[in-house]
Amino acid sequence: MFTYTRVTLPEQNRENVMSASLVWILIGLLLIVSELMATSVIAVFFGIAAIVVGLLLQLGLIESMAAQFTVFAVISLLTLLLARGKFQRWFKGYTADASEGKPDFQHDIGARGIVVDDFVHGSGRITINGVRWKAFCDEDLKAGDAVWVASNNGIELTVTRNKPGKV
Repeated sequence: MFTYTRVTLPEQNRENVMSASLVWILIGLLLIVSELMATSVIAVFFGIAAIVVGLLLQLGLIESMAAQFTVFAVISLLTLLLARGKFQRWFKGYTADASEGKPDFQHDIGARGIVVDDFVHGSGRITINGVRWKAFCDEDLKAGDAVWVASNNGIELTVTRNKPGKV
């Protein structure tokens, strides 16, 4: 059975422990802050481990320099291996794979839409699958009219009242 015994240090050594634990905590905070500038998502784990070592040292649960570095190494490796994937998503967000390439709007050709705003001077707004698009048409279109996508120029669609024929 494991029993916990707290080590009581003389007053002179207590000051050294206080400064050593403070150094660990400050290093940990600096590592975490540095992660905001260099989003490699590695320094944050060393920062977490340094803060934990500083707290354990302050509480008197570890004392020797060897124990400090061992705890630091173990916690760094465990957090790095177990949580890096999640932290990377938080720090970097979603990034497209190179295989995803540029968006292909060709799949919208032939899609049915509804006019949202009346077309003025050949320009208006339509919705397709709940998404609003800027659209152009040579015909006069009113809100509520059904339209079909004839072509696109980037994110601007050209629409017509008549369903385009199959190619």
